Amino acid sequence: MNIQALTKDISLQRPLESGNEEQLKTVREVLANVRQNGDAAIKEYSVKWDDVELDVLLVSPEEMAEAVSGMDPQLVEDLKEAAANIRAYHDKQKRQGYRLDLKNDSWLGQRITALAAVGLYVPGGSAAYPSSVLMNVIPAQVAGVERIVIVSPPGKDGKLPAAVLTAASILGITEIYKIGGAQAIGALAYGTESIQAVDKITGPGNIFVALAKREVFGEVAIDMIAGPSEIAIIADENAYADEIAADLLSQAEHDPMACTILVTTSERLAEEVADEVENQLQTLPRETIARKSIENFGSIYIAETMADAVQAINQLAPEHLEIVTDNAEAVAEQIRNAGAIFIGRYSSEPIGDYFAGTNHVLPTNSTARFASGLNVDDFIKKTSVVYYTKETWAQNSAKIARLARLEGLEAHARAVESRGWDKGDESSGKN
Repeated sequence: MNIQALTKDISLQRPLESGNEEQLKTVREVLANVRQNGDAAIKEYSVKWDDVELDVLLVSPEEMAEAVSGMDPQLVEDLKEAAANIRAYHDKQKRQGYRLDLKNDSWLGQRITALAAVGLYVPGGSAAYPSSVLMNVIPAQVAGVERIVIVSPPGKDGKLPAAVLTAASILGITEIYKIGGAQAIGALAYGTESIQAVDKITGPGNIFVALAKREVFGEVAIDMIAGPSEIAIIADENAYADEIAADLLSQAEHDPMACTILVTTSERLAEEVADEVENQLQTLPRETIARKSIENFGSIYIAETMADAVQAINQLAPEHLEIVTDNAEAVAEQIRNAGAIFIGRYSSEPIGDYFAGTNHVLPTNSTARFASGLNVDDFIKKTSVVYYTKETWAQNSAKIARLARLEGLEAHARAVESRGWDKGDESSGKN
């Protein structure tokens, strides 16, 4: 890994995955086809891109049962425990509406309503991601979403990974479709003969999925446009080089564009970590992917002081941040910008990916400056409620009309003033 002195110009050193014109053209064509031709378009793309011919898109109860029965019982128990941890953490995020009582029996309030239907995209390809199922479904369930749909690209055998179906089964999700790519996003956004449209789409995917989510935003809501994974680590001279290297590689193996950064006050640790990364790469099953990430987007920075390291991280605003220092909790208190923070030697980032209970769907590309990780709030709406009685209207109507006319909106003023004392009484209901 490249070792350099820390400067004020530290960055992710990676362009946003905005796609090229050809990719965007393809996505728009796919979405238009799905909107017009529904299931027929989806099945066409399943043959073209997934190399599988599907008569039925919905996963059957028999497929679900087969997947669960074939899973290692210990892994099933592990998934159940992880699900319980995630649910316990997200239960604390539940909101309640409120009512603010005013004079004369008037009141204001806020009503919390869960979204009616959400769609979760689970990536396919070379790996299965049951953790994506848990992280997306559980906050939606805690929020009270009634209909939760999963879409995921099938393998050449026309099936979804057993681990994905098992995670869905544990959570009681039965509406699962064997479709992926931009066509799956189109199906969720527009609906087809088989698939009813949803209100929001969450979950990560490749560049075509990301572009499709961006294209349908406005017709439906989306969680975020997530880029490749990122990890930053603040460490001092007391950290262990082999552990820091392992944590950096835990994200590098995700994607050739994953970003891995160490900021340390110890030149010795910097050199040892660089050596350890190279040693561990040689035995890593996903070495090719991880090596490209490390070579292109991996850096080690030497900071003069811990304060300089903290300032650099707040500028970087990484997706994941580990703090492996003396007084790590005190250092963590100084962090303003990070998607998730892992404090101390024993809080390795993958703990949050799978088991601790925090959500692993997090803002990337420095958007942690203003964005949050996926949470229960992503699956609710907040509706304001106003109830003015005649008395409260009488006390305030002139003030409201003056403010409306200040903005040049005469009809607004007249709407308030049109309520008069000579139009019925309390018993008429027109109060």
